[in-house]
Amino acid sequence: MSRGVEWEIDPTLDRVRDLVDVLGDPHRAYPVIHVAGTNGKTSTARLIEALLRERGLRTGLYTSPEMTTLRERIAIDGEPLSEERFVETLRDVLPYVQMIDGKHPVPLSFFEVLTAMAYAAFADAPVDVAVVETGMGGTWDATNLADGAVAVITPIGLDHTRYLGDTVEEIAGEKAGIIKPGAVAVLAQQPVEAAEVLLRRVVESGATAAREGIEFGVLGREVAFGGQMLRLQGLHGIYDEVFLPLFGEHQAGNAATALAAVEAFAGGAASAGEAGLEAATRVAPGETYTGGDGGLDPALVRSGFAKAASPGRLEVVRTGPTVLLDAAHNPAGMAASVQTVTESFGFTRLVGVLAAAADKDVAGMLDQLEPVLAELVVTRNTSPRSLPPEELAEIAGGIFGPERVHIADRLDDAIDRAIGLAEETGEYQGAGVLITGSVVTVGDARTLLRVGEGR
Repeated sequence: MSRGVEWEIDPTLDRVRDLVDVLGDPHRAYPVIHVAGTNGKTSTARLIEALLRERGLRTGLYTSPEMTTLRERIAIDGEPLSEERFVETLRDVLPYVQMIDGKHPVPLSFFEVLTAMAYAAFADAPVDVAVVETGMGGTWDATNLADGAVAVITPIGLDHTRYLGDTVEEIAGEKAGIIKPGAVAVLAQQPVEAAEVLLRRVVESGATAAREGIEFGVLGREVAFGGQMLRLQGLHGIYDEVFLPLFGEHQAGNAATALAAVEAFAGGAASAGEAGLEAATRVAPGETYTGGDGGLDPALVRSGFAKAASPGRLEVVRTGPTVLLDAAHNPAGMAASVQTVTESFGFTRLVGVLAAAADKDVAGMLDQLEPVLAELVVTRNTSPRSLPPEELAEIAGGIFGPERVHIADRLDDAIDRAIGLAEETGEYQGAGVLITGSVVTVGDARTLLRVGEGR
């Protein structure tokens, strides 16, 4: 943790490349499904991993950031590394880390070391396939040493503009860096300007494209108890009566994207390895992917998705009143969450708790929240980036009106205050509390509410 904050990008892969080189290139010991994007990365990665594991494959899953414990970022067969294994992995790589530190003017970063640990742990397991989520961006992300046989790009929007660029086109260009020659690029629904950049990268790199809404997508969805019932168009067929225990149209899109990624992998990634999928799928570079032999057993898809989970994504952690945790941290993500709350929960009174990072578009998030919240409690989380509650209240007051905004210096006090405000009407069945604004906020709330370790 003393190696610097992970959200600052130093645009070079030299250090981490040198590190994995002396470790024996563990990232080349198994095929990789690489996931980048602005919103939905972690949920999509978890859904991909759930389907792969349901197929009987041993999986590695690398996600970020953590909510409860750092160990949950590196999971094997759906379980975070044990405390003992995490320490063993760090001790195994540490001598090599120190060696590489001595070769460069800037030492390896926290995220670079953790990424190398993940690749090493997956090789040591060994796993049959690794699902790897980028930390931030794509081209210069430490995870991008791997050549993903399948590259997944979830919806792109404005976020981390200080590091990735202040236009959707610039951010898409950075995310597109994970699309490698011969890979299948599975592209979730994108803004037009982002889609143009991504498809240009597909053509230039000799990859093939599978696009949501064209080659795959959601054909139908109905709200169901505890989630939703889906009809999905995959790359190789239609999958009916798929229950997803996650809420919202955006999660349905994530499921369709995950399904297409696993179909693409089944159609040749496991055998194509580093050479990519071009030969296996027999699609000319720059053309679109039409399925090959990657169809999945519908029963497997249903059982895999039914077991899926995405902690902290509109997660119900208490009833009477209902308490929801949601990790939305930018306006696009918050808009999706608000739409889902409106669709899936019949709240007559909803109170919000918000703690967000100072470098985020807080006003944009508040604009999305205002129509659905009766009142808002602003606070801070444990991150040093957390916007002070007084500053957050000033911004919120201009959008909600000061009479609807309350300040709490600590998250535990904020949660208690929000529950009390929600219960004021005495209508427990229709009362709810939404705790949101940051992955850190949700992680802190899970600890305070004793939800348990994120998985």
